Amino acid sequence: QVQLVESGGGLVQPGGSLRLSCAASGSIFLINVMGWYRQAPGKERELAATIDHIGNPTYAESVKGRFTISRDNFKRTVYLQMNSLKPEDTAVYYCLYRVSSSAEYWGQGTQVTVSS
Repeated sequence: QVQLVESGGGLVQPGGSLRLSCAASGSIFLINVMGWYRQAPGKERELAATIDHIGNPTYAESVKGRFTISRDNFKRTVYLQMNSLKPEDTAVYYCLYRVSSSAEYWGQGTQVTVSS
């Protein structure tokens, strides 16, 4: 089992920044993908960004150039730096830890609200 603890969500004005963190503990595998998905009200959960164990990132087109994902393997933590936030970025952001297609773990989610 893998446990994920998320932090860093909140309310921010358009154009502002937030940094999300997600720390993993438990049965950690060396080869894994960590990242963030998000779900807005009335919409399906969608990719925001992921990063593999050697640091290769993947971004949704909607966040490219604004979000930066990084990880600290020693701390078993993944970060999402979100800049130039837009109201459409408002969602619950869920941390993901993936070992394989059949072994995925999710955090409880952290709310990000972008509003003036």
